[in-house]
Formats: sequence, structure tokens, C-alpha cells
Amino acid sequence: MLASDRRPAATRALLGQVGALVAILGVLAGGAWFIAQQAIDHLLVTDAVASGYNWASYLAVNVPDLDQIASGKAPSAFSSDFFKRAQQVGHVFRYKIFDPRGRLRLSSDQAAGTGADERDLAEHNVEAARAIARGQPLVEVGEGQSPTEPAFFAEAYVPVQMQGKTIAILEVYVDQTDKRQEFRNAVVTAGLSLSLLTAVAFGIPAIAWYRRTREKLRVDAEIDFLARHDAMTGLANRYQVTEQLRQRLATSDILAVHYVDIDRFKDVNDLFGHDSGDALIKCVAERLRSLVGEKDLVARLGADEFAVLQTEIRGTADASALAQRLCERLAAPYTLNGREIVVTVSVGVATAPEHGDDALTLMRGADLALHKSKAEGRSCARFFSHDLNAELQARLRLERTIREATANDGFELYFQPLFGTADNDLRGFEALLRLRAEDGSFISPVDFIPVAEQIGLIDRIGAWVLRNACTVAAAWPEHLTIAVNLSPAQFSGDSVCELAGRTLAQTGLAAERLELEITESLLMGDSGRVRRELACLKALGIAVVMDDFGTGYSSLGYLWRFPFDKIKIDRSFMHAFDAADRNAETVIRTIVGLGHSLNMRVTVEGVETARQAAFLRDVACDEMQGFFFARPMPAIDVAACIAADIKARARVRRRKPEPSRRRRGAPKRAAR
Repeated sequence: MLASDRRPAATRALLGQVGALVAILGVLAGGAWFIAQQAIDHLLVTDAVASGYNWASYLAVNVPDLDQIASGKAPSAFSSDFFKRAQQVGHVFRYKIFDPRGRLRLSSDQAAGTGADERDLAEHNVEAARAIARGQPLVEVGEGQSPTEPAFFAEAYVPVQMQGKTIAILEVYVDQTDKRQEFRNAVVTAGLSLSLLTAVAFGIPAIAWYRRTREKLRVDAEIDFLARHDAMTGLANRYQVTEQLRQRLATSDILAVHYVDIDRFKDVNDLFGHDSGDALIKCVAERLRSLVGEKDLVARLGADEFAVLQTEIRGTADASALAQRLCERLAAPYTLNGREIVVTVSVGVATAPEHGDDALTLMRGADLALHKSKAEGRSCARFFSHDLNAELQARLRLERTIREATANDGFELYFQPLFGTADNDLRGFEALLRLRAEDGSFISPVDFIPVAEQIGLIDRIGAWVLRNACTVAAAWPEHLTIAVNLSPAQFSGDSVCELAGRTLAQTGLAAERLELEITESLLMGDSGRVRRELACLKALGIAVVMDDFGTGYSSLGYLWRFPFDKIKIDRSFMHAFDAADRNAETVIRTIVGLGHSLNMRVTVEGVETARQAAFLRDVACDEMQGFFFARPMPAIDVAACIAADIKARARVRRRKPEPSRRRRGAPKRAAR
């Protein structure tokens, strides 16, 4: 499920919680109303009983022949007159007098003094009998049914006792219309007050909870979106592509994975700036969205690499058609910051189930096909083939070998000497990383270093190389230096300067004896951060060297922008020199002169013949390195190389008893 699909689900969950809260509040309100009604009824019953007792006491005091009336005799004239007046007292609008056995003897309707007729005297009232049996009043409340009855009244059966003996039962009809409204108003007022207090007590926390929950859901949705999408383009990221591919492989018979890479994207950044590069990435993302189907997925995997997961296809022909459409449409001109830019793309395609039935295999297959597309000239689409499967398996074996070597110290360090041009004296060594294959042969660094960078192990490997190289060099004579190559990928992680400082402290090597070599590809990235790292290294006293100088079009511009101590001319110039290329000689002379004018030492790599060495002495190059002098050697052979250099120096001193001291480099090295 995409993050955009999860937002409604999160909203539904919140609405469900709110609905449950409303339901609970409804139940509480209903319960409160029921309790209020019960309270009102209880108050009315209590009031009716009190009114009945009061009226009974009032009757017993003022009717001297009440016991005789209850026994069936007619009331006296005094009593009859009292009954007429008593009916107008208080809220009693009707009454009846029963004998102790529950037979009616007198009612307010017969209070004219003639007594009751025989039928009324024979009437037996069950409720009156129950009141007598229980010795307690009975009360019934209800609404009036006739015009002569009040809107709401209570009917109370109250025993009348004299000297501890029940002499009569009074059935008293009490008008409670006003009382009911009074009680209802009081309860409602109290209920509303309590509800208001409850609303204040619970409403504010409830509102705060609701807002906090909504904010949490929003933040969770945003975090989930960022975890599954590219921040710049809003496209899916590698994690989501892998997840979606696994899900769709379980439900789709045929699908295709397209890897799309912008050709020479770094040129756009270098020529037009990173803002234009970012704008180009966004434009490519928009075009990709417009070129795929509704159920297809577009993702950004890296800086200039995209992926398309194509699901609604019938076969390879559909995948090929989309790949060609991507190449054509993405190559159309882009207008960025007022200028027109034209780029091409390379596409690699792998299909399921033909090229694999799991996500990892398909993605690696598409990646291999993309590399094939670039190797065959770019601006084209290539499909994964089973011929490339051997490459895939070799890649997997290489990754496994690198991981095992990283975990088990399986790498080796070889050291290649650097010699002074003027007198062939040993100046130091360059540490070279070596990795053995399963058969014991060496794997070329050109093959395993890029893979180590891609799988994220170059930081650990680089730290291992630096630590071991410095440890070995610390045992050498103090005039010898050690050079270590740094990968551009190391500058994207933790501070290289901090790593170098810790390593020097741990190994005891003097900072002046360490040289760190970088390539110009590093400088094409975040030059601000790189410049700060290089300045920090310089502050420690470490020499910074530009390696493979002359292989890039912008190298000259970096010489004055970054504080290099030395430049190393790439070995390709020596190959051109052997081919009698006069331009190579001119360029080498120019680079050496430029380096010296900028107070930088110059080293040339790849020296393999005496003619090359003689030429470099003629142009006053500072140092030489190559097979003509020595091949890279394991640490165990370095001691012999150093000893041979010491003997050679001793022979020179014997031949020249008073030699003049010679500068180690020309020109003099800048103070660090």
C-alpha cells in the first residue's frame, strides 16, 4: 500500500475513535437522563408520602369520630363540615377513607354527610389492604386522564394509627403538577451545571487529545511518505520499488523493470550549476509520470537514476516499446532557467518471469542491462540477457568476497616505492589495496573498489587501509612518507579529517609523513564541504595530493581552488610519450612547470622505461613511480627495499666524501 493510500485509512481510524467517543458521550448522556428521571420520581414519591402523612395527621387531629367513620358509621355534622373545608387545603384534591380491612367507608365525593351507599361500602381495595399488611404507605404517580384531574398527581395509601393500632387507611390524591415541574427544573439545572463542569473538565483534554492525535497522524503520514518517497521529486524510492515489486510478482504473471539513467548528468551540474541539475531531475520525473500507465510505478533510485515498474504488459514487445519511448521522449529538449538543455538517457530492462522471479534478481538484472546500455554508447535501451547472468553471478561472488574480506581482515596491502628524480633516492611508498579471489589470484582494484562503494563498505575498508598503512610506515625511517588513496565516497560519510587525526594518534605516525591522494571526481561534488575537509587535513600537517591529474577537463581549475601539496600525472601520459606523441611531451613539461609555479611537487606515474625516466629528469619532475623502479610489494619485502636504498646512499657518500646537500624536491615544499 502506498503512503497516499494510508492517509484515508489513518483518517478513518481517527474518525472511528471520535465516533466511539461520541457514542460513549451519548450513552453517558442517556444514562444521566435516566438517572435524572429516577431522581424526579423518587422526589415525587417522597413528597406524596409526606403530603399523605401530613394530611392524615391533620385529619386525625380534626376528625374526632374518624375511627367510627372507618368502622362504617356516617360522619358527624362537625366532621362533614370539616371534610368540605379540608378538601380545599394544600394540594389534596380527593381522598378516601378505608377501614382496616381495606373496605371503602367514605370518599370526598360522598362528603355531603349522607354516608356511602351499600355498594361503595362493600368495595374492597387491594392497595389499601396491602398498605395495612405492610404497615407502610403505598404511592403511585401518574398523569391525569380526565378534565377533573390535574396534569400530574400522586395517589398515596397512608395508614392512620392511634395508640399503635391502625384504625383507617387514607387514600390521598395529591396534585403534584407544580412539584413535578419544580423538581424537574431543579434537576435539569443541576444536571446542566454538572454537564457544563464535566464538559469543561473532560472537553478541554478531549480537544487537546483530538488535536494531538490529528497532528500525530499527520506527522506519521509525512514520515511514512518520506520513508517511501524521494523528497525532491515525490516519486517512490528504492525501498518502495522493492516492496511493490515483491507484491506484484505474487499477483502478476508478466512485468518489466526499467532502469533509466541520465547520460553525463555531472556535465549539467558542472556547466550550469546544481540548481539546473535539480531542475532537470524534476523535469525528467514529470515526463516519466506522463509516459507510464496508471498502474505502473515510477521511482527515483539515486542522483540521476530512475526506475519504472511496468505491470500491464502482454510480453517483451510491450516492455521494448516503453523502453524506446522513454529514450525518445526523455531526450527532447528541456528549458531550465531560461536556457535549453538536451540530454539523453540509457535504459536497462529486465522482465519477469523470463529474467527472474524475485525482486532482487530483477533489479540487479535491470542494473546490469543499464550498464550494458552505457557501455554500448549510451542513449539506447538494452535488455538483460542470460549472457549477462554470468556477470550477475560474478558480481554476487565479488560482493560476497568483499563482505567476507571486510569482516575477516581479508584485504592485503602492497607498497609501491616513489623515487626522487634527481638522484633516484627512495622518498616513500604508496599503499595499494589488494583483494584475492577464491583461486588465490588478485582482483583488480578497478573492479572491486566501485562495488565496495556501491554496497556501502568503502568507509570501513578505507579506514582499515589508512590504519594499517600508517602502522607499517611508523616503523620505517623518518624520512620516508606513506601515500594512501581516498575514495570520493568516503567524503560523504563521517569526517575524513577526524579519521585521519585518530589514526595518526593511534599509530604514532608523524602527520608530515602522511600523504592522502584524491581524484578530481571528488571535487565535482560538494566543493564547500570538500574544501573544509582538505583545509582540516592541511591544518593537521598532512599532505593533500591530486591523483590521476590530467584525465579530466577541469583539472587546472582545481589547482588554485584547493590546497594541494602535490600533483600526480596520470600514467596515460607515459603511454602517449612512448607512442612518440609530441603533444604528450609538451603537456608534461607544462604541467610540471605549472605545479612548480604553484609551489607544488610533481610526481609521474607509470614510468616503465629508461627513456621515460631520462625525460622526466630533463623536465625537473620531483618524483617518479613505476615498474622501471619497482613493482608493488608486500610489507615483508619493504624492509629489503629500504635497506637497498640505504646501501645505495652509503656508496654515493663514499664516492663523494664531501657532497653538497641536495634539496628533496624542486621547488621547496610549502610550509604546512
